[in-house]
Amino acid sequence: MDRFNGIEVPETLDDALVPDALALLVYDMQAGVVAQIADADRVLANVGRLLAAARDQRVRTVFLRHYSMPTALAGAYQLRQAKVWQRKARAAETRPLIAHGSPGFQLAAGIDPREDEAVIDKITMSAFEGTPLDIVLRDCGVRAYLIAGVALEVGIEPTVRHSADLGYVPVVVADACGSGDQAAGRRSLDALAFAGDAMIADTDAVCAALARARPRERG
Repeated sequence: MDRFNGIEVPETLDDALVPDALALLVYDMQAGVVAQIADADRVLANVGRLLAAARDQRVRTVFLRHYSMPTALAGAYQLRQAKVWQRKARAAETRPLIAHGSPGFQLAAGIDPREDEAVIDKITMSAFEGTPLDIVLRDCGVRAYLIAGVALEVGIEPTVRHSADLGYVPVVVADACGSGDQAAGRRSLDALAFAGDAMIADTDAVCAALARARPRERG
């Protein structure tokens, strides 16, 4: 751990993954989202491993779910996005991709939050915009977080960049993240690595680091 001016500056996974000051964000692992990626089995398996390792160390865990506003309440941004994604010429021809409460909105099979874990719903790509996530993490003293889920190129990259500006240390668990477009997903990972704001790791390394960490006090 590097230290300067009374501040600890994490350099390694072991530095960053301190259970008392760590969170796990499970990003948009929803039935309707996971179904759109080619390697869903791999992502589901690795997210499951991360959940087990985080729960063993009592790491604070938050699940994110994305949804679309009803078309009549969608604004310019959401309508433009819907036109692009649905390849429609007019906004009136679009429909909500993931309606709140629909089957596709629900978390994928096997992704089951516990009573002491939170689920936060959002209409934004950055999980920190328009949600209580930042308030919740700061109030708990969280300084770094693990992020896994779908999709790297759509929501995970914006979340990571936003959180770095907020002062967090993001740890992207690359093999526990999925992409709708594999090339775009690789570009997102490369861009995040180049910027240096986030740590990039794999599930094996994260689980090993969590296993080495001093467990949270059971108070």
